[in-house]
Amino acid sequence: MLDAASWAGRLGGDTFLAQTYNRSYALFPGAADTAGLFSWDDLNLIIATQRLEPPRLRLSVDGEMVPVNKYAAPTTTRRAVTWSRILPAELHAQLKDGASLVLDSVEKIHPPVGMAAEGLERFLGTPVQVNAYASWTERQGFGLHWDDHDVVVVQVHGSKRWQLYGSTREAPTFRDVESPEKPEGEPVADLVLAPGDVLYLPRGWWHAVTADQGTDSLHLTFGLVSHTGADLLHWVVDQLRSVLALRKDIPRFASLPDQTDYLAAMRRELLNELADPRLVERWAESIDTTDHGHAIPSLPYVDGLPARPEISVRLTAPRSRVAENDGHNTVTFSAAGTAWDFAESAAPILRRLLLGRSATLGDLAECAGLEVKDVAALISVLVEGQAVAVVGTAL
Repeated sequence: MLDAASWAGRLGGDTFLAQTYNRSYALFPGAADTAGLFSWDDLNLIIATQRLEPPRLRLSVDGEMVPVNKYAAPTTTRRAVTWSRILPAELHAQLKDGASLVLDSVEKIHPPVGMAAEGLERFLGTPVQVNAYASWTERQGFGLHWDDHDVVVVQVHGSKRWQLYGSTREAPTFRDVESPEKPEGEPVADLVLAPGDVLYLPRGWWHAVTADQGTDSLHLTFGLVSHTGADLLHWVVDQLRSVLALRKDIPRFASLPDQTDYLAAMRRELLNELADPRLVERWAESIDTTDHGHAIPSLPYVDGLPARPEISVRLTAPRSRVAENDGHNTVTFSAAGTAWDFAESAAPILRRLLLGRSATLGDLAECAGLEVKDVAALISVLVEGQAVAVVGTAL
């Protein structure tokens, strides 16, 4: 299972975070156990049963998108809803001719990949989107390119060649003020990924990818949302909205001395905030505990959970936090934009939920030494707050 602890172990834990993350590429041969993660059967079933409008599902060859009418046909329901129906024969023909297939946001529709994405999110503290890529020939689907976010690549089936060229602009961003120049010369690394291999690549690194090993290739790319200094400043400004200096109107028509005083007052407030050595820690806690995660319904329980030990639940806000309140015999659980205070006896339950794995009400009651009815009441509060969901009704 690719949970947070497993990802940490496979990527190198604190050493990866201190020496590699956001800095340089790293290859981890055979680091991922892909059994049950994602297969050709899974991909076939998703394509056959989901309405995957482009660009959710798309084909690309030589850096160009294949027109959707080359492999899909518009279909209209009796209620006048039109969608693109994939035509298997035409799809096969395009892929045989060199196109690569891309399926975006697999974590939303395939639970094993969703759990792996949540585990990586918990380890790295950032939202994760997973795309599937399938290729059959040596033609490049996307040409030489760079991404505006870090990626963790897991080779699932077959082999794929990755030629890495490094970055030509430090920390490029989406909607940047200038575009990175194409790299010159030979790649700094020429890698062939086999099933189970994991590749980490920072944003801005140019790369070219091709299935030139004579095998059909399927891999998953875990895309990591970047957090930049600009994001931090946006957060700081939000924190300062309670300060009078930032609430005042801009003195557009005032005298120059008055405008100078206005700017000086804002500068003092901003510099005071930036001088806090724990600012990044405060920012991280804020974005983690206000992120709504991957909320899902808990049907049929629309009015609290019954005290049934076999009901299974799990956390749906991967970056939730638990804090002990010394001297108060309470703990605070923060998740999905809400903070709850519970008795100290609830701590084992909350820490068990933080592991990201499903657990029955009976298991949670046993680990905390509480009655199932008390656990059901506690979990009901978190379900209502969209931080926890029922994942096994056992009706």
